[in-house]
Amino acid sequence: MASVHTTRAIVLRTVRHGDKGVVLKAFTETFGLRGYMLRTGGKGPSRLAALQPLNRVELVVTEHAERDLQQLREVRVERPFVNLPTDPLRGAVALFVQEVLVRVLREESADPALFAHLQEVLEHLDLDPELGHFPLRFVVGLMAPLGILPEPPAVGEDHFDLREGRFVPVEHAHGHVIGPPNSLALAALLNAELAAEGPPQLPGTVRRTLLDQLLLYYRMHLEGLGELRSPSVLHQVLGQAG
Repeated sequence: MASVHTTRAIVLRTVRHGDKGVVLKAFTETFGLRGYMLRTGGKGPSRLAALQPLNRVELVVTEHAERDLQQLREVRVERPFVNLPTDPLRGAVALFVQEVLVRVLREESADPALFAHLQEVLEHLDLDPELGHFPLRFVVGLMAPLGILPEPPAVGEDHFDLREGRFVPVEHAHGHVIGPPNSLALAALLNAELAAEGPPQLPGTVRRTLLDQLLLYYRMHLEGLGELRSPSVLHQVLGQAG
């Protein structure tokens, strides 16, 4: 039986479907991850403009319990971005955020806390004056919702075991262990996340290598994640920006 709902959502991506249709993949506040079919018809340009990746939108949808692909009736931008559309640096970071979210968001049920967290992430992406630490904060901030958040280190645990997902003493180190200074930077980021504080100020070289190491951690612990394409571009753009 069909029912009509209005829900806030974050656009993840769109794919053309024939001449007059678009399939939208979105993370919704009410239903979690959803796929929607939009018949564009004569209103195509205005509707498609609202479906740019990461746009924060309001959707009017028809839900059928027995269908995987639901019907999208109406869409409007709920909160337009201020800086993101015209800032190439923010655009490069947004591509990274989009690719990560497309790969890791899989839950087809409501998660209001995660939805609120992602809304806050996008607000920072749009408005923060400096984005050097943003990718790391984004990756660390998603660990708890994804169920892969490690415990902070105890005394003497100054290495991070990627395979086991925990901090360890140096004598337990093997091929998949992060050592100082990157392991200490990760500990500082985790402590800042738990305390809801601003990020520690890390050198650019540490930020770049630690991000790559944490993406490897993601691949080890999230099935089917695969290799991401956007980090190489992200490193170039953030490196040029200092």
